[in-house]
Amino acid sequence: VGQAAYSASKGGIVGMTLPIARDLAPLGIRVVTIAPGLFSTPLLAALPERVRKFLGQQVPFPSRLGNPSEYAHLVQALAENPMINGEVVRLDGALRMQP
Repeated sequence: VGQAAYSASKGGIVGMTLPIARDLAPLGIRVVTIAPGLFSTPLLAALPERVRKFLGQQVPFPSRLGNPSEYAHLVQALAENPMINGEVVRLDGALRMQP
């Protein structure tokens, strides 16, 4: 509820991924969008512990906040695999936030 602008901007990024990848392909540039879920970042660290714990429990599996190193690991894997292009990769433990 109340997330229409956020959803529209996120949808725009997702929608641009493949066309931009096709536009930049002749230059040898790949485009991959990472759609992260809830990660243990300084922004979330400012929240009370009980709120962070609650948010982590909303993630189906693993039921916790993501670690920045897991994000970095995905970036490395995507960079190392030259066939991944024009794709949106969700990194969210299957989380879909409730309205």
